[in-house]
Amino acid sequence: MYIAPLTLAMMIAGSSLCAFAQRDKDTDTEEPTSWLNFLVLKDDNGKPVRNAAVIMHPVDPKGKQEKGGMELKTDPEGKADFNGIPYGMLRVQVLAQGFQTYGQDFDIEKPKVELTIKLKRPQHQFSIYQNQPTQNPPAQQEPPPADDKKQN
Repeated sequence: MYIAPLTLAMMIAGSSLCAFAQRDKDTDTEEPTSWLNFLVLKDDNGKPVRNAAVIMHPVDPKGKQEKGGMELKTDPEGKADFNGIPYGMLRVQVLAQGFQTYGQDFDIEKPKVELTIKLKRPQHQFSIYQNQPTQNPPAQQEPPPADDKKQN
């Protein structure tokens, strides 16, 4: 049986979503969930970053990333949202082409959380294998003038 790549990707995303939002079936109480709204902006000019990947992973009390997770993509206004994130620690990573990877842990404890994330451009990297321009070349000193004439 042939499964189209897009269908396969949707099946994988759906199964990871189920694993991420899965509740403990042994308890009768439902744990509270939050609606997360993300706004991803360029740090240098405040313009939205479209098509950025916002990746969310639950984090256990020891700070270790748990299995499961979910990925969202930002729209042309730099926005993405998801309703149904369980309260607790959440690791958020944001990746976008041409920007540094962003990562931070958040303690989700409200029914609605708005997160504004500012992505920075990569910094210039230096290599020991390339000729580096010197910052301040040494100043050339003129030799003292020769005294060819003797004064009487």
